[in-house]
Amino acid sequence: MTTRSRDGTRKQRTIINLHTSTISPIPKSHLTALKDPNWNPSMTDEYGALVKNKTFSLVTRPPNANILRSMWLYKHKLGADGTVTRHKSRLVANDKSQEQGLDYDETFSPVVKPVTIRSVLHLALQRDWESITLTSKMLLAWDVR
Repeated sequence: MTTRSRDGTRKQRTIINLHTSTISPIPKSHLTALKDPNWNPSMTDEYGALVKNKTFSLVTRPPNANILRSMWLYKHKLGADGTVTRHKSRLVANDKSQEQGLDYDETFSPVVKPVTIRSVLHLALQRDWESITLTSKMLLAWDVR
């Protein structure tokens, strides 16, 4: 009996990859995002938070006023190892449909500079203040405004 090792022939070895992690691509529209099982819960959570916090209210359209359009923004949140940890969806106002003076007078965006944060943390350490870490989801759950 002649074996392959004695004959000098080898059987081709098939390498199979069982890695099944797939990344849902960033959707091009809200309709495709609603069909995706990864993006749908993200959108539902975002919209639920907006409704719970009464971020907006539906009113009848005043005459000669622009309709404020909105759009969904999507982003993958990556972990330290580069894997997708969660899918982030945000519903934002589309500012292309607004005119200054007609739809709004001024804009305000609260921004905290890193120097201010470091100063407060330095004071907290010096005076032995108790500190806790808050995430945006925790703030929404506590209804902090």
